[in-house]
Amino acid sequence: MRALVIDEPSRYAIRTRPDPVPGPGEVVVRVEAVGICGTDLHIVAGEFPPTPYPIVPGHEFAGEVVALGAEAETTGIRVGDRVAVDPSLFCGRCHYCAIGRGNLCENWGAIGDTVDGAMADFVKVPAVNCHRLPTHVPATHGALVEPLSCAVHGFDLLPRQLASHYLIYGAGTMGLLMLQLAMAAGAASVSVADVNADRLAVARTLGANAAVTTADDLDRPEGWEIVIDCTGAIAAIEDGLGRVRRGGTYQQFGVAPAEARAAVSPFRIYNDEIRIIGSMAVLHSFGRAVDLLGQGVIDAETMITHDFPLTEFDEALQTFRAGSGRKIQLRPAARGR
Repeated sequence: MRALVIDEPSRYAIRTRPDPVPGPGEVVVRVEAVGICGTDLHIVAGEFPPTPYPIVPGHEFAGEVVALGAEAETTGIRVGDRVAVDPSLFCGRCHYCAIGRGNLCENWGAIGDTVDGAMADFVKVPAVNCHRLPTHVPATHGALVEPLSCAVHGFDLLPRQLASHYLIYGAGTMGLLMLQLAMAAGAASVSVADVNADRLAVARTLGANAAVTTADDLDRPEGWEIVIDCTGAIAAIEDGLGRVRRGGTYQQFGVAPAEARAAVSPFRIYNDEIRIIGSMAVLHSFGRAVDLLGQGVIDAETMITHDFPLTEFDEALQTFRAGSGRKIQLRPAARGR
């Protein structure tokens, strides 16, 4: 099979590898679509510490099950099933796994991050990580389930009350997913801030009440009940922390560099009873993300803007880095690709 192999930071190529063989409890998936994510950029650059090189990246993916290992059938998965795959590989033994918080696993791993992933013709995965797609949902849309499941986990951590006002920083993939979930959750209003005018136009199309380049342009002096950063940019984080309403919640969803620091007023956190929470990856949210996608809560057609053959990973990567479009996918299974 063909696979995009990152040999070491900043050095990668399409290589021929043996087709994967499923072990006990595993299946092989023919990859139809795999999304490019900011994590993939960090892996290419050598900025994702758990990464063992060489590695095949790709953790947002969907495709068709083509082979079953021993005991895989006990999960109900069959050859021919169209599935989205939860990339999470929790150890199941550590303190955090024992208390049901596997996303904080002391031995955390993930398909495409710590073991070979889906930027290949085929990928081997645990059968229990496979979630069947509804018959009307194409695999290209199914590759959105992983980022959507991260957004669903983020919402699990938020206090929710009907008619809350939301302010979201960032109108990339995650910000737009959060926008759509907030609307589905009964928000009174959702405002989005981003420096990219094209992305702001999409936010308006998807129903944002306001889409601006700076929150200074918004008329809400009392602040917002829920402020979510989906950028990881320090300027956005500091601005957002200052715009939470008294008694409100700020969520750090975007990924900032590990060494980054943001200024915050401890007195205001105390005096205004501001709640600050983080949200990391996926936790008990993948199946629900499949359901939400199947029910049309997310406008998948609007979210996916580019697709490239596996052999054009370079161009796909540059398109992502340029901030062009929204979700960018590789399509390994497409004919001639």
